[in-house]
Amino acid sequence: MDFAFDARTEELRSRLLAFMDEHVYPAEQVAEEQRARLASPWDTPAVVGELKAEARRQGLWNLFLPDAEYGAGLTNLQYAPLAEITGRSPHLAPTATNCAAPDTGNMEVLFQFATEAQKKQWLEPLLAGEIRSAFAMTEPDVASSDATNIETRMIRDGDDYVINGRKWYISGAMNPDCAVFIVMGKTDPDGEDVRRQQSMILVPRDTPGVEVRRAMRVYGYEDHSHGGHAEVVFHDVRVPAANLIGEEGGGFAIAQARLGPGRIHHCMRLIGMAERAIELMCRRAVARTAFGKPLAAQGVVQNWVADARVTVEQLRLLVLKTAWLMDTVGNKGAHTEIQAIKIATPRAVVDILDSAVQLYGAGGVSQDFPLAELWASARTLRLADGPDEVHQRSLARREIKRYV
Repeated sequence: MDFAFDARTEELRSRLLAFMDEHVYPAEQVAEEQRARLASPWDTPAVVGELKAEARRQGLWNLFLPDAEYGAGLTNLQYAPLAEITGRSPHLAPTATNCAAPDTGNMEVLFQFATEAQKKQWLEPLLAGEIRSAFAMTEPDVASSDATNIETRMIRDGDDYVINGRKWYISGAMNPDCAVFIVMGKTDPDGEDVRRQQSMILVPRDTPGVEVRRAMRVYGYEDHSHGGHAEVVFHDVRVPAANLIGEEGGGFAIAQARLGPGRIHHCMRLIGMAERAIELMCRRAVARTAFGKPLAAQGVVQNWVADARVTVEQLRLLVLKTAWLMDTVGNKGAHTEIQAIKIATPRAVVDILDSAVQLYGAGGVSQDFPLAELWASARTLRLADGPDEVHQRSLARREIKRYV
């Protein structure tokens, strides 16, 4: 087995690592200082625009999209180590390289399922980083981990659809650059096949009846860097039927196609978050003394570092295997592995970050270091794109089925 990265991946890794050192890490504090002076906390700090321009100039742009015409033309296996690097600064680097959720998933949906007119209107500005977007699926009044429960209605009325419903934790919706929502709702609520009741449609943010009601916090954070997570209400929102993505009744299948790559991208970045935590632990351990000797000489700290390193190496191999399977046998063929990494990676990275917080003491839970915010992000990913228990249920069924 060959575990070496190919020449193109190595070249991009080298450029991206230099970009992180020279531009992204120094910009982290600058972004926070600029944000404090903005008229709205949801406005984008100027340094983010500078990072995007520099990343585009260096060709570190749209790395996630495997199509060579629209994206970088990388395979999942090639993209994995690059996404890991951006995960070391998850609130800046993905946005700087135009590889941030939810835009990545939305661009993939538009690339795979949109009409040429829809691509021209929405995909091209997203790929250029000129606008942002949001994906409106999750609802507060139902168990959205089962997408067939979605209650938002999309009723055909002549040449339009009329949308009514309430969504929440709609990532990116607070960003003033968010220009369009991909909304999932029911077009055939009484249909026999519960997986053919839903459809997806493009809703421009400025459409009458779209109410971005409030920002939802995540463990106390408002997540300004990703444009927040909003509660959004649709009151008799009327959009042309031409805005439908794919066919009526195809929403559930589109959602599944969108979530597969999204799940592995999250896991790739989570490994980068874990690597950053290990680095911060080691730096703290050699710089601080307690009870007469450096923290690095304390047995419990050594155990934390050793266990973290073993865990990260295991996770990385599983993610790379999953990426390779997605490239060779497709997302359906990698279904078990995608679920395995989505279960294992956030859970393990939360533990690593928890040890890092413990090592930093009061500093670990403060705003002076990135650990608390990283922990909140990693813990949230045990829910995002399907909670652990849904993936465990599905994976167990597939495993047991072989013996029935």
